[in-house]
Amino acid sequence: MLLTVGLAKKVFLGDPLSEYANPGFAAAAAGKAITTLEAWQGTLAFTFQIYFDFSGYTDMALGLALLFGIVLPQNFDVPYRAISLQDFWRRWHMTLSRFLRDYLYIQMGGNRRGLAMQLFALFATMALGGLWHGAGLTFVAWGVAHGLGLCAGVLWRRTGRTIPIVIGWAATFLFVVFTWVLFRAQTFEAALRIY
Repeated sequence: MLLTVGLAKKVFLGDPLSEYANPGFAAAAAGKAITTLEAWQGTLAFTFQIYFDFSGYTDMALGLALLFGIVLPQNFDVPYRAISLQDFWRRWHMTLSRFLRDYLYIQMGGNRRGLAMQLFALFATMALGGLWHGAGLTFVAWGVAHGLGLCAGVLWRRTGRTIPIVIGWAATFLFVVFTWVLFRAQTFEAALRIY
């Protein structure tokens, strides 16, 4: 069942969405001006394309492993329902998130050595996580943006204030959508054209 669901996500959702995402990003990479509608179309299409592609591949791997009696860990838990950036990273690519937490964040001191060290470890972990995705500076900028967003979340939680769930969800979703532009664009110039 997992193999079939994963294949369906990839073939019937992820692949068709690329037809809407690619033209806008290609035009931006070529230096062409794009309309607001084209920018939103490309950005939102990529937002869901990357999810359906990646979670589809993951479901296929989980299904294939089960055919051989191997149980692999779940990797996605409806990440676009997240109500904070911290919640997003607990739901998106969970195996990588755990790896980054265990082997980078905690090893740098995590939250055990004071606020300044916690913020540094969080920022550095996400910047290195961006670099892990590719050698391009846009990947690093994507990681840096998430690192800064997570640091802002830590500081906000320390105030003791709460955000209504709907506002938390909308802010998180929009942050993730806007940062996917950095992840997908080949250059900063192309990302700026999309923005």
